[in-house]
Amino acid sequence: MPILNPLPNRYHPLNSGVTDSAPMVIDTQANPQDILESAVQRIRACSDLLETLHCMCFRHGDVQDIPHITHALYLLAQDGNDLLQVAQQQMLDWKAPV
Repeated sequence: MPILNPLPNRYHPLNSGVTDSAPMVIDTQANPQDILESAVQRIRACSDLLETLHCMCFRHGDVQDIPHITHALYLLAQDGNDLLQVAQQQMLDWKAPV
């Protein structure tokens, strides 16, 4: 989605947003280790949820559970990816292609 009010270079919008503005951003001047830890938390939560789903029986689940679960997985994975990209750019002073 296009961003109506561009942010200063310091703030990187999360790509998981569904609005035209960027209410959730990454402070690119934050400590890279903190950014990396935030990414690890989200990716680990995503991985743990996928592992739970792998071991789970869906016979007792509701059909509405699937979109709820996939939405949560998308948010965790996309935010983790965005955070990793910012951490990588900071640590290596490298800009990933858009």
